[in-house]
Amino acid sequence: MERIAAPTAQKYAILAWHDTDEIYRKLGRLVSQPMRPIRRDKMAEFLRYFDEECPRSKTLTDEAKRFIPGGVQHNLAFNHPFPIAIKRAEGAYLWDEDGNRYIDFLQAGGPTILGSNYAPVREKLIDLVRECSPVTGLFHEYELKLAQKINQHMPGVEMFRMLGSGTEAVMAAIRAARVHTGRQKIIKVGGAYHGWSDQMVYGLHIPGTGRRESTGIPKAATRHTQEFFPNNLNQLRRTLMLNRLRGGTAAVILEPVGPESGTRPVPFDFNQKVRELCDEFGALLIFDEVVTGFRLGLGGAQGYFGVRPDLTVFGKCITGGYPMAGGVGGRREIMLHFAAGIGGTGERAYVGGTLSANPLSCAAGYFAIEAMETTNAAVIAGQAGDRLTRGLQAIIERLNLPFVAYNQGSIVHLETSGVMLLDFKNPIKLMREVKPRKHMMEEMGAAFMAQGIIALAGSRLYTSLADTDEVIDDALHRFETVLSCCV
Repeated sequence: MERIAAPTAQKYAILAWHDTDEIYRKLGRLVSQPMRPIRRDKMAEFLRYFDEECPRSKTLTDEAKRFIPGGVQHNLAFNHPFPIAIKRAEGAYLWDEDGNRYIDFLQAGGPTILGSNYAPVREKLIDLVRECSPVTGLFHEYELKLAQKINQHMPGVEMFRMLGSGTEAVMAAIRAARVHTGRQKIIKVGGAYHGWSDQMVYGLHIPGTGRRESTGIPKAATRHTQEFFPNNLNQLRRTLMLNRLRGGTAAVILEPVGPESGTRPVPFDFNQKVRELCDEFGALLIFDEVVTGFRLGLGGAQGYFGVRPDLTVFGKCITGGYPMAGGVGGRREIMLHFAAGIGGTGERAYVGGTLSANPLSCAAGYFAIEAMETTNAAVIAGQAGDRLTRGLQAIIERLNLPFVAYNQGSIVHLETSGVMLLDFKNPIKLMREVKPRKHMMEEMGAAFMAQGIIALAGSRLYTSLADTDEVIDDALHRFETVLSCCV
């Protein structure tokens, strides 16, 4: 049964929260049966696209391997069979170096809710750079104006500190939580990604994996990091109880729609129950709103769910897609730990960043949020996400495929291989299937790209203000071309 999120529904991208139990039943069926990859003959046709239509991209990325490890600078840029080099971005579309046009459901990993390279914001920033330059190293008015905007909309943000990335923001939030509580333990949801700092490369992507991705990281760095399986509140309670015997828990950190932007979705009341557990055990609650901040609405996930965290982490969303995107906000008495030595009180939680809060980034964030206010971008993007999800569900049913499509507003999930749903509750199945299911997901992403669609890892799609009904319907036709090859 769908749960309506009134009375705040008109402000947010999600009018009705999904039936989480039904999604998990479908996902369970997906991972319990053999994979349904694209037929080999059809996959060969899709791969020919890259050789025949993307020669400039191949030349550039092959050359990049001589100077850049792996040929790309971050994971989002890797695509099977080779990365595509983008030359132009505008609204709902990207164009590569060979002139091929793609419907952009990557949206830079989520932050460009207005669509790529939104002209009204861009023109204001060009004027600012002409006058001020992107960075001065000193205070600028837009630092204040952006902090005021965030405070205006985000219920849990009384004060805000700008940083350079989501990873930095998580580091700062954890440091502040430890200073404020005098405790060390940090509990996360297994499988969630909270940046790549030493202490957070733990239980990464797949629940129950602990330190399996921690090569090069000393054991001491993750000694106080713990994980609990998604949605397992009993396990969280047990961990909090055990920690109380060992000095207590500093904070619980989570993505409010579920790990990996809701790839493992949560029930509607999950965040409220975690809030209650944190209050019971004296731990702080940290919301990672790197993706959900502003994308679900101007009040973020905390506004939608009506749950106020103690600290909120922001990343790429905070500048609307411009660089140096990150920050942490929260309760005044916690945030003041960042100011110790320059007007703050109590112990100091040291943070830095020479380019943090530069004029370009802060003005970009301010103007982007201002544009979201006037356009109602989050709601319109959410409506596009609803249309895309309904269309994908209809295709899946028509083709009698086991795939699963669902969304949290403008965050749309299309699970075809189910690799992100494997975990260490069934280690034999995990070890046997993780590589072939991951490869299937990569092939699916390549097939989508050959049909003119860019998605995140072939399974996550972000819609934006630029996604009109015509764009979505065009995309659905292209998705059906690919998915019909799995029959």
